[in-house]
Amino acid sequence: MGFSSLLDIIGSTMVGGIILIILFRMNDSAVENHYLNSGELIVQTNLISVVELLEYDLRKIGYCSNWEGAPVPGEALLSATDTSISFLTDVPTDTKPFGDGIIDTLKYWTGSPLEEDVLKTPNPNDRMLFRQVNGEPPLYSNMGITQFKIVYFDALGNEIPLYTLIANASAKQPLGIITMQIDITVENTASYGDLADEENEVYSKDKSAFWRQIRLAAPSLNNR
Repeated sequence: MGFSSLLDIIGSTMVGGIILIILFRMNDSAVENHYLNSGELIVQTNLISVVELLEYDLRKIGYCSNWEGAPVPGEALLSATDTSISFLTDVPTDTKPFGDGIIDTLKYWTGSPLEEDVLKTPNPNDRMLFRQVNGEPPLYSNMGITQFKIVYFDALGNEIPLYTLIANASAKQPLGIITMQIDITVENTASYGDLADEENEVYSKDKSAFWRQIRLAAPSLNNR
C-alpha cells in the first residue's frame, strides 16, 4: 500500500466520520422537535380537560335536579381558599346525567409539589388536582398543573379577602361569593434535556399553557 492510498483511507474515514456526526445531530434535532411538539399538544389537551371539568362543576354550585331539594343560594358554598373550594351541588351519576336530585358535597383542591407521586416526574413544579364527592376517597390526577388560584368577588364586584372567607366558613356563615376569577397554568410533566443544564432551561414559560376565567358565575348563586 502506497503513501497516497493511506492518505485516501484517512481522508475517507474523516469525511465519513463528519457525515456520521451530521446524521446523528439531525436525528437528535428531529427527536427533540417531535418531543417538544408532542409535549405542547399534551399540555394543551390537559389544560382543556381541566378547564372543561372545573367550569362544568363550578357553574353547578347550588344546583339540584329536584328544585325542591336545592340549597339556599347563599349557603351553597361551604368553604373557599385561593387553592381550594367546597360547595353543594347535584353530582351526575351513571344513570342520571343531570343528577339524582340528592344534594352532594363536592370539593376541589391542589396538592403540594413535594408529594411523593409528583416527585416522580421530572417537572419540579407540577401538583395533583383532587376532586372529592361526599367525603369519599378523592379522585386525583397529575395533569401538569403548576398554578391553581381562585379569587372571589361579592355582588358589588369587590374582592373578598381570604381571611374573611375562612372566618365565615368556620362560623358556617354565607361566604357572599357571586363570581370567581380562576387562573390555571399547565406544564408538561416530562422534559427533554438535562434539568441541571442552566444554559438550556427545560421548563420555561413558552412550554406552558395559561388560562384565566375572569368572572365565572354560578347561576344558582344569583338566584335570590
